Amino acid sequence: MNLDRINQIKSLSKDIKTKVQAYREYLHANPELSYEEHETMHFVSEKLTDLGIKHSAKIGGTGVVGIIRGEHHKEDMPCIGLRADLDALPIHEENEVPYRSKIDGVMHACGHDVHTSVLLGTAEVLQSMRNSLPYPVKLIFQPGEEKNPGGATLMIRDGVLKDPKIIRMFALHVFPEMEVGRVGFREGLYMASCDEIHATIYGKGGHGATPHKCIDPILIGAEIVTSLQKIVSRKCDPKVPCVLSFGHFEAQGATNIIPSSAHIKGTFRTMNEAWRAEALKLIEQSMTGIVVSAGGTLELEISKGYPYLENDPKTTQSMKSIAINLLGEENVEDLPIRLTAEDFSYYSQEVPVCFFRLGVGNSEQGIVHGVHHPKFNIDNSSLEIGVQMMVSAAFIDS
Repeated sequence: MNLDRINQIKSLSKDIKTKVQAYREYLHANPELSYEEHETMHFVSEKLTDLGIKHSAKIGGTGVVGIIRGEHHKEDMPCIGLRADLDALPIHEENEVPYRSKIDGVMHACGHDVHTSVLLGTAEVLQSMRNSLPYPVKLIFQPGEEKNPGGATLMIRDGVLKDPKIIRMFALHVFPEMEVGRVGFREGLYMASCDEIHATIYGKGGHGATPHKCIDPILIGAEIVTSLQKIVSRKCDPKVPCVLSFGHFEAQGATNIIPSSAHIKGTFRTMNEAWRAEALKLIEQSMTGIVVSAGGTLELEISKGYPYLENDPKTTQSMKSIAINLLGEENVEDLPIRLTAEDFSYYSQEVPVCFFRLGVGNSEQGIVHGVHHPKFNIDNSSLEIGVQMMVSAAFIDS
């Protein structure tokens, strides 16, 4: 992009920053859980209608898809996809702010209110610049990023990548560990696949003083939690990122009561699909063997989640170059891989993508809490930078 275009994008983004902040505060105060984003869907639809942007609602259940075309764009011309997610988390907010969540136990603690507000601001800027766009732009407001099967799968099922065909996609994600004014990129493998393990171990309960008459599901569960780490440490190629963690272990016994059952839940994450398939089989075989050998029975569900996310090198390099021109090289970071997961990965399996990070933290103002924290918040000046970045993504070929 030339300097005139950069200055135009900066100016237009600045003009609507107050409006984008108002969007964010409204959405933050009115969060909705995954696949329940009905009012959010209506809010987005109303704003797109006000902008004169053609769109459809109820895509993927509660998603919205809009299209921006200039006078020179044909109906079947391929397009650029820009995505935001709509859903909130089952977290009780602890921030004391005017726009605090009105829904007890539900909070936009992962910044999806930011993503949606930024994309609405981006839509307004792009609509005003539509006759300069090299390609049409498809606006994707997606439900259910936080919960299997992932709203991306439902959007893809409903044809979001087609008619017109998306040739590149972009999405940003808030990053409170990064100070506002900065953005971050990584080419190639970036985020992990994510599978959930839900297991119930059935034994034989009884008195804690007579364990020989019992089949102790707590002991069996403890052996599972420790023994399965051998799968990661001794079966996985050390060069392949991989983690197996159990975060839930519940057994309703007492100091002198061995319970009849125990429940464990965990997550398995990696960045290699062949190893992922092999590891899930090994996990099932190992858990079954441990339980059966102890005389118990196992009820096991392995919920296969999102695949790994891989950023297209060329697309990411182009976006990084734009960021340097917009923000200065000193404000553009190279990111390490991370074993968190994101359902934008489904799009990355289909089209070239760039998923990048938007700094929203401000340590001087105490805005330091990470995503999924009840005190998560952002520096509002990040909203303007987010709009600049997403608008610029639509001009990569110009």
